[in-house]
Amino acid sequence: MDNAKFVPTGVPGLDDVLMGGLLREGFYLVQGDPGSGKTTIALQYVLGRAGAGEPCLYITLTESRRDLESTCAAHGWALHGVDVCDLTKSAANMAGEPESSVFHPSETELGETTQAIFAAVEKAKPRHVVFDGLSEMRLLSGSPLVYRRQLLAMKEYFVERRATVLLLDDRSSPFGEVQPESLVGGSIVFERTLPQYGRARRRMYATKVRGANFREGYHDYEIVQGGVIVHPRLVAAEHHERFTRESLPSGVANLDAMLAGGLTTGSTALMLGPAGVGKSTVAMQFAVTAMKAGHKAAVYMFDEVLDTLVERVEKLCLAKAGGVREYIAEGKLHAQQVDPAEMSPGAFAHEVRRSVEAGAKVIIIDSLNGYLNAMPEERYLTTHLHEMFSYLNQKGILTIMVVAQHGMIVGGGMAGDVDVSYLADTVLLFRYFEAVGEIKQAVSVFKKRTGEHERSLRELKISASGVAVGDALTEFRGVMTGVPQYGGKAPMLPGGHA
Repeated sequence: MDNAKFVPTGVPGLDDVLMGGLLREGFYLVQGDPGSGKTTIALQYVLGRAGAGEPCLYITLTESRRDLESTCAAHGWALHGVDVCDLTKSAANMAGEPESSVFHPSETELGETTQAIFAAVEKAKPRHVVFDGLSEMRLLSGSPLVYRRQLLAMKEYFVERRATVLLLDDRSSPFGEVQPESLVGGSIVFERTLPQYGRARRRMYATKVRGANFREGYHDYEIVQGGVIVHPRLVAAEHHERFTRESLPSGVANLDAMLAGGLTTGSTALMLGPAGVGKSTVAMQFAVTAMKAGHKAAVYMFDEVLDTLVERVEKLCLAKAGGVREYIAEGKLHAQQVDPAEMSPGAFAHEVRRSVEAGAKVIIIDSLNGYLNAMPEERYLTTHLHEMFSYLNQKGILTIMVVAQHGMIVGGGMAGDVDVSYLADTVLLFRYFEAVGEIKQAVSVFKKRTGEHERSLRELKISASGVAVGDALTEFRGVMTGVPQYGGKAPMLPGGHA
């Protein structure tokens, strides 16, 4: 990539979408409804360029200088080093005098506005220009023909001065017959929608960039303290990495025996069973054992708070002074409580990527039900998951999904409406069963694509001493139904079937 060809946008993630940034001396249209973050993005761009020592000009017909300074203050910025041409009020309006004329605004105000813009450009001699008010110019033009000619004249004017230009349009007035996308070299659209519950969902996409490639499709973005952050759509095919597969044990002898050594890196494991059966604790058993071996781990909690996780997992860290909190303090464990309806799929994938780049070897999502319920209006969530799991597998990460099935006593089928078993390389099935007057727990390995595994059922016990897995339940029949029969080996029925 030729870095001299591109200009950084100053917006984290946006350069990745544009595959380098804005083309130098390009003419870009940035569209978005009010509140979508266009002004914030434009300010991030010019402040970044001004900080690099390049002259910048911000021309505004919609936001006054005071409004721009207020936006900067909200993000902890200062509007220094940027020339501002504030055309929000004419001299007559500032004096409180009504403007009356027999001429159409396109014959008077448009010409005056254009002259003011040219004068500001000649004075500042900018390399980078933001024109905030394309909708105002459209209204001043009065007709599609005048508007098109004005836009073409502006484009030619800035091309001659070798400036990179961003045109901001809030789409508040109709385009009529003129589509500005045909007149610019690049077009970027920012969208903002409100779900039935939760924070606003924001997405952006590029429709064209002449002379450069870009990542097509929707990309989630956020407006946070400090500006706009874009989360480029995760494409697993772009992240192939060579790694050596290894088994990460659980530290529980019989469980590791069932898995022929442990779970394999570069694979996805599914912990499946009813609520409270021990799925999350067993998942954290793998993470704690990996951290004791010097690896890093990350857990994303959709169903419980951090204090509950700490209390539940303390028994797995008996030899660790400070327990789970000490692992977090040392930077070995990243534990994040995800608030429902507050995070988009793109933002969540971005958080997971950050953990991978920070060196995490084990990623736990607890639970997948919470992830799906936290984003009820999102479509294609399983596609998001497939792409993310493919990315993690190609990075050599052990990914553990926890999925709760409906009901306490569950049969052998998939209960509920969450079926992601096809995404998993390994499936551990957890069950309750009744025996000798007690409710007991059982675990089995349903499948393991990356190697051998036992097909036996073993009893699972979780106590103050940690996780323990017993011998195979060879004396029981019907454990998977929840009500087993006990009495020795099952007799063989006619035909050789038990």
